[in-house]
Amino acid sequence: MWSSSVGGRWYAIAEDGSRGDTGYVIEWQPPARLVLAWQLSGEWQFDPELVTEVDVRFVAESAGVTRVELEHRNLERMGDKAAQVRGMVDAPGGWTAILESFKECAAA
Repeated sequence: MWSSSVGGRWYAIAEDGSRGDTGYVIEWQPPARLVLAWQLSGEWQFDPELVTEVDVRFVAESAGVTRVELEHRNLERMGDKAAQVRGMVDAPGGWTAILESFKECAAA
């Protein structure tokens, strides 16, 4: 979840209801674009000194059809963990799975 204003908080809610910070909103241009700061380390821990960017664009294709484009950039800032994290977020269980989940919710 995220706050819908620049500088707003991006966080995850666990099954037990606890919240963990993920980052913050860098840019919010409804309805076309959202850029989020991802501040999770290669160990999946919040690191306030680390900022990679998740850029999500919503492109109208036709009436009722929107293409979602996602780019996770600046992973090289993770140093020696960059390739490992890139492999994880690019894997079928990474961003692809999250986008598929959003697609299912939108279709319901």
